[in-house]
Amino acid sequence: MAKSSSRFVCQNCGSVYLRWAGKCDACGEWNTIVEEEAPSLESPKATGGKGGRHITFSPLSGAPETMFRLKTGSAELDRVTGGGLVQGSVLLVGGDPGIGKSTLLLQTVAHLSQIVNHKGKPVRCVYISGEESVGQVQLRAQRLGVEGSSVDLASATSVRDIVASLDAAGETPDVVVIDSIQTMFVDTFDSAPGSVGQVRAAANELIRLAKRKGFVLFLVGHVTKEGAIAGPRVLEHMVDTVLYFEGDRGHYFRILRAVKNRFGATDEIGVFEMTDRGLAEVPNPSSLFLAERRGNVSGSCVYAGIEGSRPILVEVQALIAPSAVGTPRRAVVGWEAARLSMILAVLESRCGVSFLDKDVYLNIAGGLRITEPAADLAVATALLSALSTIPAPADMVVFGEIGLSGETRAVAQTDLRLKEAVKLGFAKALIPPKRGKQKQTLPSTLKVTEVGNLQGVVSMFELR
Repeated sequence: MAKSSSRFVCQNCGSVYLRWAGKCDACGEWNTIVEEEAPSLESPKATGGKGGRHITFSPLSGAPETMFRLKTGSAELDRVTGGGLVQGSVLLVGGDPGIGKSTLLLQTVAHLSQIVNHKGKPVRCVYISGEESVGQVQLRAQRLGVEGSSVDLASATSVRDIVASLDAAGETPDVVVIDSIQTMFVDTFDSAPGSVGQVRAAANELIRLAKRKGFVLFLVGHVTKEGAIAGPRVLEHMVDTVLYFEGDRGHYFRILRAVKNRFGATDEIGVFEMTDRGLAEVPNPSSLFLAERRGNVSGSCVYAGIEGSRPILVEVQALIAPSAVGTPRRAVVGWEAARLSMILAVLESRCGVSFLDKDVYLNIAGGLRITEPAADLAVATALLSALSTIPAPADMVVFGEIGLSGETRAVAQTDLRLKEAVKLGFAKALIPPKRGKQKQTLPSTLKVTEVGNLQGVVSMFELR
């Protein structure tokens, strides 16, 4: 038998080294390299062609296997997963501590246990916690009002025990929740639970079982201080769907975002509200994000964005204050700081509007994080309104991309954004000109103003 040797693995990114080092060259983190026992490898001859089993190949034109979806009872969660939970799929749910991951999954399995599957039998749900005892999970169920649901609870961390219990003779579960994957361990590894080797091995064993038995598997994952799921990056490649829970713990909004989905659209979001009875879905998030808006305040602008397939209207807030130091402050919440710097540079270079001696603060109200370039024009409008102290029209929505020469560029799904604005009672829209022969159906009740460059926006606030 080949002799096993040790290796040094970074617990943050999974990079392997021959010797210990204080800093990982791959991710730049300090004191994350830990010695682990390397698994012994058999000789190449032992895995030769004679010992292998012939696999079966199928034509590309064959009829696909029918995939059944389980409706979770939450329209927001069904939207994010692409219409429901696919049989045999594996979903990885990540988020900050206390954001509501365990609450959402416990509510989900509690509802699923009350419906029937495609075979006409009650959905069997299993919730396995590696962080809490069964009594603690039961207390949370009482607080959420779902203690009467027929969910099988267990507290375990050994993957061998979990696989043996789920694989035992009897009725196969339909949905299994593992909370969390960082607490699970495989007894063939000497490293501690949560290490790169343990997370990868534990996830591999559980995923293989889910694919073989055909049940839906939820894996809860911790996140690092940068917001990425802790453990090896390969964990996100192993699963079918990756969901991130976003939101500030100080806000009652929670955003569930799909960043990977083999059975649906990516970048789809679901909006929830944290209440004393758990998470409640928000069917119309635009009205909720704008509920506390004050329309007659300078520096405020309504942005019509698209998250996945859903139009969402949010308030962009800007504040300009005199700087007391030589280097003005630039603070951003909910948007990219680099993009704000670019908008400020375009306003100064192309429009002659100076922010050199001003502190700039930008905030996306409600705790939503925006990554779409279509917010450029709304951010510029909010900045100019704050600088001039002239409020933007309260019944106007703004969206559009800005180029480095100061021109505004059209964005996708203009019609969908404007229809959402009309539905919420807005009467005006400030948008870029349509692109070429692009067909655009504008609502008749909406007064649309097209601006080809930032000069037109600057003139609105009497800064030139």
